[in-house]
Amino acid sequence: KANARTLELLASLARAAGLEARRAALFSGEKVNATEHRPALHMALRNLDGGPILVDAQDVMPQVRDMRAKVAAFAEAVRSGAIRGARGDALTDIVNIGIGGSDLGPAMAVRALSPFCAPHLRLHFVSNVDGADLAETFKQIVPATTLFIVASKTFTTQETMRNAETARQWLRRQLGRQDVGGHFAALSTNLAATREFGIPDER
Repeated sequence: KANARTLELLASLARAAGLEARRAALFSGEKVNATEHRPALHMALRNLDGGPILVDAQDVMPQVRDMRAKVAAFAEAVRSGAIRGARGDALTDIVNIGIGGSDLGPAMAVRALSPFCAPHLRLHFVSNVDGADLAETFKQIVPATTLFIVASKTFTTQETMRNAETARQWLRRQLGRQDVGGHFAALSTNLAATREFGIPDER
C-alpha cells in the first residue's frame, strides 16, 4: 500500500528521470514522438480553456476546435437519426473495429460515460483478428442499421483492416449492394486510404 514514503520515493524517481522537463516538452509542442518525428498533441484535445498550444510557432488550437466541432456534429447526427443506413433506416448499432489503444481507449470511454450514452444505440467492440469475434458480433446486429467505425491512424493496421474488410464484405452480401461506405466511419489520418475503402471524407 502506498504511503508518504512511497510517494516521496516516486517523486524523487520522477525528478531523477527528468519527468518535469519531459512534461514541459510535451506541453510546449516539441517533437516528443521519436518514431514519427512529430509532437504528441493528444493533450490539445483536452485543452478546454482553449489557450494556445504552439507547434513550430503556430497555434494548433484552431484546427483542434474545428475537428472537435466536426466530431460533435457527426455524433449528434448519428444520435438524432439524421445519418441513416443505405436503405434509409435509423442506426441501432455501432461497431468499433480497432486494436490496442484504438480498441481499449474507446471501450473505456464508453464504459466511463455510459450514463450519458444514447439509450437507443448499442455499442460493440471488435479487436480480435480471430473470425469468431466478428462472427459473434454479426449475430447481434442488423446490417441495414449498423455503423462500423474503423479505428486505425494509418489505416494499414493489419488486424483492423482485415476485420474492416470482413465487415464490408458481410454488408455487401447482406444488403445486396456494393456501395456500403455509408455504413462506415474512420478514425484515421490517411484520407487517401479511407477514400479508397469507400468511406466519405466527412466521416
